[in-house]
Amino acid sequence: MRMIVTDEDMARAAAGGDREAFAALLSRHYDRLFAFAFRLMGARDQAEDLTQDICAALPAKLATFRGEAKFTTWLYRVAVNAAHDHRRRAATRARAADGWGDWEVNRRAGDAETAEGLDWLAQAMRALPDDLRDTVALVLGEEMTQADAARVLDISEGTVAWRMSEVKKRLKTLRETEDWP
Repeated sequence: MRMIVTDEDMARAAAGGDREAFAALLSRHYDRLFAFAFRLMGARDQAEDLTQDICAALPAKLATFRGEAKFTTWLYRVAVNAAHDHRRRAATRARAADGWGDWEVNRRAGDAETAEGLDWLAQAMRALPDDLRDTVALVLGEEMTQADAARVLDISEGTVAWRMSEVKKRLKTLRETEDWP
């Protein structure tokens, strides 16, 4: 008979230095983490970078896991924070770039990536502010309840509901005013 070990038990063991537990956690959640990172960042290369950054930082971060929430909720929070950090660093680099030439090069690279496979919704998600994008990625992309998303984002459930309503309004406006297909 096979014993089922919970994520929470493995996280505690990994925090204590158990490499097998850490490897099992990564094995169990890597694909989900990458898919979530893709929804947060909107580009495969950025999602790959973000996922690798999270995995590299995870051994140290596991020491902060208290088990008050499900491991996946905690992991999503780590991912959201890492995405925020990644975006801040990218914004800082963009501000430091010389003139509009660099901006145009980056914009065209983003457009090419979009043309290679991102659909209208992915484009619209990128147009949303980070807080709305994070919320919709959890609620729609990860199919979390608003209560679970509120815990991950450390906001009230009412704020999650408002954000989802705001996303719907903005997507409708984009659809009506922009040259979207």
